[in-house]
Amino acid sequence: MRLTDPRISHLSHRLRNALRMEGLADFPDEPAAHREAKAVLESYAGAEEAVDAFARDRISRLSRKVPEGGREWEILYRKYFEEEIARRKL
Repeated sequence: MRLTDPRISHLSHRLRNALRMEGLADFPDEPAAHREAKAVLESYAGAEEAVDAFARDRISRLSRKVPEGGREWEILYRKYFEEEIARRKL
């Protein structure tokens, strides 16, 4: 799922509220905290899109065709996706 700017903004608010409610953080400069949280979430979303493209590309390079949406494709996608996430330490 692609994260749109409104979704990232919403997640930023929820993240900061959760940290504040748990007493884990205080944000004296709310706009700066919001911008920083959005930047982190956007960075993660971009990295996740790159991992998604990597997993899809790896499946498409197999010598035999694996149709997208099938059980084998899903298993391979999950495997390559998780391997790349671990390799990138995300």
